[in-house]
Amino acid sequence: MEFPDLGKHCSEKTCKQLDFLPVKCDACKQDFCKDHFTYAAHKCPFAFQKDVHVPVCPLCNTPIPVKKGQIPDVVVGDHIDRDCDSHPGKKKEKIFTYRCSKEGCKKKEMLQMVCAQCHGNFCIQHRHPLDHSCRHGSRPTIKAG
Repeated sequence: MEFPDLGKHCSEKTCKQLDFLPVKCDACKQDFCKDHFTYAAHKCPFAFQKDVHVPVCPLCNTPIPVKKGQIPDVVVGDHIDRDCDSHPGKKKEKIFTYRCSKEGCKKKEMLQMVCAQCHGNFCIQHRHPLDHSCRHGSRPTIKAG
């Protein structure tokens, strides 16, 4: 008891521990021990003024507004499912975009296969000049042999 005025008691009602290095809450301005200095540990009534987090969507980097009492992870998940422009599952890009130029064939391919002679785009089945009745110039190509 050499230094009776040194240190402060924790402001938490259930604690009241004498702490020689107390932490003052920047929201409610009360002193707390190391166990109760966080907003959640002492249930700070003014925490909403200081502890403001705005989550950012990891896909489109858009800040997502979170209302009081909402869980940020759930709100961001809902944004990704409904509103996110960069959601990989929402984009339905056509993979098979190159349609075969052979009459009557409706096949589409992922890669463009252009005939070197007639410059038409063909599917795998009709890619060779003999398979699509290639007309190089004005005359058709005939089988060798």
